This record gives sequence, C-alpha cells and structure tokens, in this order.
Amino acid sequence: MTAARVSDSWDLDRTYAGPTGTVRWAALGPADAPPVVLVHGTPFSSYVWRAPARALSREHRVYVWDLPGYGVSEMRAGQDVSLAAQGRVLAELIGHWGLDRPAVVAHDFGGCVALRAHLLHGAVYERLALVDPVALAPWGSPTYRLLGAHADVFGQLPPPLHRALVREYVSSASHRGLAPAVLDRLVAPWCTEEGRPAFYRQIEQNDQRYTDEIQGRYGELELPVLICWGAEDTWIPVARGHELAAAIPGAELRPIEGAGHLVQEDAPAELAGELIRFLTS
Repeated sequence: MTAARVSDSWDLDRTYAGPTGTVRWAALGPADAPPVVLVHGTPFSSYVWRAPARALSREHRVYVWDLPGYGVSEMRAGQDVSLAAQGRVLAELIGHWGLDRPAVVAHDFGGCVALRAHLLHGAVYERLALVDPVALAPWGSPTYRLLGAHADVFGQLPPPLHRALVREYVSSASHRGLAPAVLDRLVAPWCTEEGRPAFYRQIEQNDQRYTDEIQGRYGELELPVLICWGAEDTWIPVARGHELAAAIPGAELRPIEGAGHLVQEDAPAELAGELIRFLTS
C-alpha cells in the first residue's frame, strides 16, 4: 500500500446505537491520554478531521464520529438530524465514552452542536475550540435556504444532477481547491440511495432557531475558548469570528490565512498547530 493510500484511509470501526440512529466512531491515540472530541459540520463527515486528528493523537486520545445522517452513520427516512438532536447525541456520546471533561473541537454547525450540548444538556468540557462555527444569526447562504425550502423538489433530481449539485456545493467550501480524491470521498455518502434524500433532509431540518436558543448565553461560558477562522471563508466571513470572540469572555481568535471554510483541507498543518498549542497550553 502506498503512503498516499495510508494517509487517506479512514475507518470508523465502532458503533453507538443512539435514539436517532446508529453512530459510527473511532478513537485514535493512547487510551490514557487526555481526551479530545472532534465534531464535524455539514455537508461533511469526520473524514475532514483526518489530518488534525492524527496530529493530535500523538499526545491525546482523539474521538471522531459521523453525526447521525452523515458519512457512514445511519441514514433513514424520518430521521431527526436537526441541530437539537445532534446536541443531545454529543452529550450522550461523551457519557457513553466515559469521558470526564474532554476538550472539544467543533467545525461549522458542529460548533452549534457542541455549544448546545454544553449549554443545554450539561456536557462539561475542559476547553472548547470552534473552527468557522455556525453560532451567530443570521446564517445560511441563499443556496442553503433555497435547498431547505424546496427539499421535496430537489430530492427528485436525477442522480447525475444531484451528484453535480453536491460536488459544486462541497467544492465551494475550499479556498485552495479540493483534491479530486478528497472531493469524491466527501460527496460519496450523499450519492447512495439513502444518501440522496438524507442530503436534503439535513438542510430542511436545520434553521436559525437552534442558534437563537443559545446565542444570548455565550457570555456564560466559563472555560478556555479558541476560535479559528479561515481568513478566506466565503460561507461565513471572518468578521463573524470577531463578533463571536467579543461575545465569549476571554475567547481567543486566530484567523488562518489562505484558508476557506474547510480549514482542515486548506491549511491542515496550520490548524493542527493552533489546536496543539491551545490544548497543551
């Protein structure tokens, strides 16, 4: 096996049967090392964390998972994949793993998931890092809102048109451009028989009320918070990072130059460096 194939391998070899569907997860690093939980956003999967996760696993026990309705976790009709449900799942998983005050690193709407688990469901973190998070209103691009408002219509697209739409959408998250193999890996879960309706389902179910419920409570956060933001993010501009840092007492904002919304793909080494510094400081 070539080095490239080794670096791209990503296997979630364990399962958790939760109320909203079976979650696939994995753990990297020494079993007795300080725990770190990574949370992905939409329309991605834990695969985007592969490079930072491996860097962090040298000194930490790193937990990675695909949210219900994403990646290789269960997808099914009628599934609750809302941000409200995902926040509960994260809190349940931390209990399932038996973690006491893990550090949490969350990207995109995973940021909302992590904040909801902490503020609404009693999940206790040692520290929290947010990477280009969905956390402040208003959010949702015009394309995102259009897809959510007409999920039943877009769900009827022929598979080739659906694949083209998803590829274009995922590609736009990167400033530097995604490698073809990476783009294929991120798009593939949404192009199966279960994945096509799941793509529109997760957009349809998520709206601003899930951040509205917690946005006024960010001043209550009493833990170290790092905010990393791709300086070239066109999905959520870095100005929102400055707003969020001002709303969280003591939060540190670290813009990452040359990176778009998918910082993990555009600048994995820079992001890993910031996270290692934060987690070990």
